[in-house]
Amino acid sequence: MRIATVRAALLALIFLGATAAPAVADGTLRCGNKLIETGMTQAAVLAQCGEPTSKDVETQDVRSGPQVVGTTQVSRWTYASYSATRVLVFDGDKLVSIQ
Repeated sequence: MRIATVRAALLALIFLGATAAPAVADGTLRCGNKLIETGMTQAAVLAQCGEPTSKDVETQDVRSGPQVVGTTQVSRWTYASYSATRVLVFDGDKLVSIQ
């Protein structure tokens, strides 16, 4: 009876760990043995991951309240693999999001 209780507790911990892992992984991307994180530059990501599967760039307005005060380049780089597809979003040269 005691072994069954320990086994059930271990299975519960493994399940909780497996379900929590994707939440942590959403903000990162692994390229080989390197970890890509927000805040990195485009050059740093290219050096670690190589060319993305696709790139999209658009110009967006920068606003202060209702007034447009400038523009910024937003780039979306897609890295597609057999196991997952990740989209990296850059504001200017800085990685701001990994989806």
